[in-house]
Amino acid sequence: MHRLLLNRLATALVASGVLWVGSGPASAQAPFQRTLSLQGVTFAVKSTGQGSQQELAITTKAGKRAIKPIRQTVDGTVVGAEVADLNGNGTPEVFVYVQSAGSGSYGELVAYAVDKGNQLSPIALQELSGALAKGYMGHDEFQVVEGCLTRRFPIYKPGDSNAKPTGGLRQICYKLKNGEATWILRPTSVLKFDR
Repeated sequence: MHRLLLNRLATALVASGVLWVGSGPASAQAPFQRTLSLQGVTFAVKSTGQGSQQELAITTKAGKRAIKPIRQTVDGTVVGAEVADLNGNGTPEVFVYVQSAGSGSYGELVAYAVDKGNQLSPIALQELSGALAKGYMGHDEFQVVEGCLTRRFPIYKPGDSNAKPTGGLRQICYKLKNGEATWILRPTSVLKFDR
C-alpha cells in the first residue's frame, strides 16, 4: 500500500513537471509497470527481472486492434515512461527511460512510434558527440516538455569526482525527425544552467 501511494505521488509529480523521470536511484524503482494512452492508442509498459538487465515488454492497442508487442532486454532499470506526439502527425510515440547500474547511472532511451500501418517503428536518439558530450559522465534525466524530448545531465569538469560535478547542468531539446531508415531524435537547442 505504501509503495502504491509513493508511485502515485511520483506519477503526479512527473506529470506536473516537479519531478524529472530518472532522478531517483534505479534500484528503488524496479520493477516498472505503467499504462499510458494518447490519441486512441494505449501502451502497457512493463519491465521484469532484477540486477543490471531487465526484460522490457510494450503491449500496444490502437482502439480495439492489437499491435505486435515489443519485447527486448535493456541494460539497466526502467525508471519511467511517457507518451507524446512530438512530430504532430496524429499518432503517438512511447518513450521508455532506462538507467544503467553503477555510479554513472547512464541514461538510455527506448522509443517507438505508431506508424500509419498500425505497427511500432523504432526511434533512435542521436548519440552525444562534440560539444554536447563535453563533461558528460551520465546521470541523465529525460522528460517530454513542450514538444521536445528533453535530456538533462550534470557537467563534469576535469578533476571532479563522480559525486561532485561542478560544471552546472546541460539540457538538450530533441525534436523527432524522419531519418533515412527510421525516426530519429535530433538535438535542436541546448541550455546550460549553473547549480
